[in-house]
Amino acid sequence: MMALEEEYLTIIKHQFKHLKERAEKGIAQLTEEEIHWKPSEESNNIAIIIKHLSGNMHSRWVDFLSTDGEKDYRDRDAEFVDDGHSMERLMQIWEQGWKLLFGTIENLQSSDLHKTVTLRQEPISVIQAIQTEISHISYHVGQILFIGKQIKDKDWTILSIPKNGSLAFNEKVLEKNSLSKRGII
Repeated sequence: MMALEEEYLTIIKHQFKHLKERAEKGIAQLTEEEIHWKPSEESNNIAIIIKHLSGNMHSRWVDFLSTDGEKDYRDRDAEFVDDGHSMERLMQIWEQGWKLLFGTIENLQSSDLHKTVTLRQEPISVIQAIQTEISHISYHVGQILFIGKQIKDKDWTILSIPKNGSLAFNEKVLEKNSLSKRGII
């Protein structure tokens, strides 16, 4: 009866997991000093982005269906201050936010997608709230990867299709699909 809702929940779980993994693969290429680097005084560094994303997740995903997504306890402005946290501490902060997000997403039921939640006292659909979070996280993961690539330059390991590698990538996908259809893999 709710096949579309079930598919949507499966897709968003996969998207959030992909975004988390992509960011972590980028962060893993950097030193502790590099995650605190920023190109200008007004820019955010990766440490700040980690704090901000986690703060956002703490606000949005705690009591997602029953309270406003902008919690009174959140100090958003403090998220944009680099406290000099170690890589280890930043990754703990990161994991805490993701744990809340995934815990909430895993517990959503198909029928929950038809509900309304609030964000900054404005009613929005659950689907809109989820899509807003996917967009927000995607935006900041892109920043993390862009900053990392700027720092590492040629030493950066590309996490998607390498430049001038589209043809080889497409051939690999076609071969894999062919083998899969024949039951080889």
